[in-house]
Amino acid sequence: MHVPDGFIDAPVSAAAGVLAAAAVAVSLRGARRELGGTGPHTGLGAERTAPLAGLVAAFIFAVQMLNFPVAAGTSGHLLGGALAAILVGPYTGVLCVSVVLLMQSVLFADGGLTALGVNITDMAVVTVLVAYGIFRGLVKVLPRGRRAVTAAAFVAAAVSVPAAAVAFTGLYALGGTTDVPIATVFAAMTGVHVLIGLGEAAITALTVGAVLAVRPDLVYGARGLAKPLELRTSPLAGPAAAAGEREPEPAEPARPVAARRSTRRVWLAGVAAALVCAGGLSYYASTSPDGLEKVARDQGIDAKAEEHAAKDSPLADYSVKDIANPRIAGGLAGVIGVGATLAVGTGVFVVVRRRRASARDTAVPEAAGDAASPRHSPESA
Repeated sequence: MHVPDGFIDAPVSAAAGVLAAAAVAVSLRGARRELGGTGPHTGLGAERTAPLAGLVAAFIFAVQMLNFPVAAGTSGHLLGGALAAILVGPYTGVLCVSVVLLMQSVLFADGGLTALGVNITDMAVVTVLVAYGIFRGLVKVLPRGRRAVTAAAFVAAAVSVPAAAVAFTGLYALGGTTDVPIATVFAAMTGVHVLIGLGEAAITALTVGAVLAVRPDLVYGARGLAKPLELRTSPLAGPAAAAGEREPEPAEPARPVAARRSTRRVWLAGVAAALVCAGGLSYYASTSPDGLEKVARDQGIDAKAEEHAAKDSPLADYSVKDIANPRIAGGLAGVIGVGATLAVGTGVFVVVRRRRASARDTAVPEAAGDAASPRHSPESA
């Protein structure tokens, strides 16, 4: 659903750019809490979110290269908003998808440069807001457990894709550059993206379920769902208490094993999966146009489409130029994209987390200084 340049006019594209910039700014502040392990739905595993957020961005980039057929002559691909929000949090999820869209537009000429704000608003902000809102609502009413989380992820992802199609239709209604009836655009976009949403839902549910099976503490959306630990009195303690004898104090409960487990294996497995998808499986992806491309061709929305400013990029169209073998050219481009997205994404999230830690460390001495000031001292009382 990458919108090219020329689909939406300049004023609406600029307004979408402002909206996207504001959303990214808000997400940077919210991501500090998510990556710093504070706020609601945080807990065990929150401190591991920063290094894994870059991996989530790289994984979304890789899986987006795997177009799957959904109807005659049409394909679809993962948008990733629901997956990112559930795995690393909604604010961090917006940043993950935004990083992916930025890398795709700049390096691979996928999605217009002037339409970057449109794409971030549509594919990052709308999908995350819709998906995470539905997800949180479902997990509150469904029975606690991994199956409920996976089912909620499936439904949230399935709805998020047609929601993005509706959002595009709204943007087109405001600033479309061609004279196509809005009802026609709405029907065509939502119809095909309902089918694409089922593919998105399957990928999201499988990925979330796989992480839940091995490391449930790493799934942001599943935090706070575990039942609290209860200390139960041993039945043998009754006679001792009745006799007036002092019962031995219960030993301090051991910390959960997950708190001491490294995320290195999960990180390496995720990187390997992303490289396999982008560097190998992408060769077998469907070559049919995706939902937006198909609708644009059939309805004439692309009549005023403009060539991408980076069309001569050495990685344009996900293929390394000057390499004749298409399998090698495409696979190498995918590997480069995974590496670049991983590096940029991880860098962004590490900086955000460090700023959160720096602000917290600065606040502690200031609070201590205020407590020790004369107006709080016993002598001043």
